[in-house]
Amino acid sequence: MAGLVTIFGGSGFIGRHVVQILAKQGWVIRVAVRKPSKARFLQPLGDVGQITPMYAKIQDSARVAELVGGADLVINLTGILYESGRQTFEAVHHKGAEAVAKACADQGVGALVQMSALGADPKGEADYARTKGAGEAAVRAAFPKAAIVRPSIVFGPEDSFFNRFAEMSQFSPFLPLIGGGQTQYQPVYVGDVARAIVTCGTDPNCAGETYELGGPKVYRFKELLELMLKETRRKRRLVSLSFGMADFIARFAQLAPVPPLTRDQVRLLRHDNVVSPEAKGLADLGISPTLVESVLPTYLDQYRIGGRFKDPAKSPS
Repeated sequence: MAGLVTIFGGSGFIGRHVVQILAKQGWVIRVAVRKPSKARFLQPLGDVGQITPMYAKIQDSARVAELVGGADLVINLTGILYESGRQTFEAVHHKGAEAVAKACADQGVGALVQMSALGADPKGEADYARTKGAGEAAVRAAFPKAAIVRPSIVFGPEDSFFNRFAEMSQFSPFLPLIGGGQTQYQPVYVGDVARAIVTCGTDPNCAGETYELGGPKVYRFKELLELMLKETRRKRRLVSLSFGMADFIARFAQLAPVPPLTRDQVRLLRHDNVVSPEAKGLADLGISPTLVESVLPTYLDQYRIGGRFKDPAKSPS
């Protein structure tokens, strides 16, 4: 039965899909974000007054308590791919998740869903994975019945993986294969992730469970770039780059305002990112995973030479 839900990070790539599903189910939605003005695009997804963007600072425990007060369900989707100023992995992934969980416990919230990441590990080599793991532990300690979801690479129209490399292929004659491109991934469709999150928040049987979310097929990093190039109809050289050389390049690249590569990301690339055989996943939530190849053509065609409506027979390589 629909009620009031607060979604931290609800204007992001995954959040907008979660908001859309919950709006259709009749929920009244608070979208808790740092810049509410940039989340107004979500309001047309529901009826008048159904979706309200609200200012949130996840490290501000008093403000977090206000935002979860009276909520039947809270969903925390906040996360960052690189650190910037006070937006550190520790502050967002660990302390932020802990603040939300504690507020939910104090305010008597009925259900909490925490989005983590595949490979989360409190003892992880990469800071991203370590703080995601620490965040999970903090959530479990404060709100034991929280449902935790750990997606692999999430793909879809606004993703930061395929779009990123497709943009790079527009001006670069080659693309890097860090570690030879052998790291394995199990890409999962954003629509499937959103459905999983909503199910975890509305099905009491999900309370206290952890779900690892991956698609129906495992790919090596090199294979994913080859899929991207096939859909964009571009020919680019894939150049192998050792982890050591990638780490050296990242020392300087991570100094950019929006870093193309960081040393922490190189550390992440040293480990496969696939669902554990014994883990609960999409099937346990009644969701049939979507294949990468069935979705990529719907949004990567914009990167083709001449645009998506260009005759492929006349497109140069």
